[in-house]
Amino acid sequence: MKETVIKEKQRAPRNQTLQVPDDEMCRLQKKLLTVTAPVGISGLINTTIQGNLFEIVDYFPSEFVDLMIIDPPYNLSRNFAGMKFKQMKDDDYSDYLESWFPKLIRLLKPNASLYLCGDWKSTSALYTIMNKYLAVMNRITWQREKGRGAAGNWKNSMEDIWFAVRNPKDYYFNVEAVKIRRKVLAPYKQDGQPKDWQDTEEGKFRMTHPSNFWDDITVPYWSMPENTDHPTQKPEKLIAKLILASCPENGMVFDPFLGSGTTSVVAKKLGRNYCGVEINPEYACWAEKRLEKAETDNAIQGFHEGVFWERNSKPA
Repeated sequence: MKETVIKEKQRAPRNQTLQVPDDEMCRLQKKLLTVTAPVGISGLINTTIQGNLFEIVDYFPSEFVDLMIIDPPYNLSRNFAGMKFKQMKDDDYSDYLESWFPKLIRLLKPNASLYLCGDWKSTSALYTIMNKYLAVMNRITWQREKGRGAAGNWKNSMEDIWFAVRNPKDYYFNVEAVKIRRKVLAPYKQDGQPKDWQDTEEGKFRMTHPSNFWDDITVPYWSMPENTDHPTQKPEKLIAKLILASCPENGMVFDPFLGSGTTSVVAKKLGRNYCGVEINPEYACWAEKRLEKAETDNAIQGFHEGVFWERNSKPA
């Protein structure tokens, strides 16, 4: 009988994609929290919950979240390591959102904020559900940089993030923390001095207010230490903007579809508390591994010394 040899996936020497051996996976699984009964706030701080959100959401306490970041399955057929999400009719996807979104509103503090991620096909459904239960403040559109080419259509390289709050008259937003440093292409001087820009050894730069179109994001790829094999991983820089803008220091950031852990990892790097729910045990372990790495490395690509840099503008 011929023996079949299964070869491990070969990676390039410079590939920094997260890898977790089986023995380490067993260790990390012991760090995951399971929720089977009502739990208090103290039991949720800085935890990764492995479980089905829809089965455990009623066990969470009310009004413990300062900032909620939701990155649910888009209305696309997708395989999440064996857990498949099948594309639905638009009305059915709206019903899917309605089945769980209202339950999450209870978890928000009165002055909390919520960001809901989606693509061009799901964005109308996302706005509708947000507008029904919260005060919608804005829609952020960010350039993914990556994207498949299309011979008979426009290349899809943009995604949306809807921003909403419980109380439009009382919510946290720190615009100074999310200003972006941009190159000055036409430097203007007044009385011989730079006007609204700085002349540094690294070039001429201006600090500008953030808009709702973000073109400075780099999607994680194999040579970046934040990269994992998760098929829809969000960039740390993207999540950092949401957290710095909408969650005070030591506040609670909650992600009910945690995936590979980006929201929790960035919250930890930025001095916030975190809690995330992930149904896939492998992804949940990846999150815990990344959280361990964040204890000794709090770097965020594109964010340096409290400043967000334009893509490719920060010297290596």
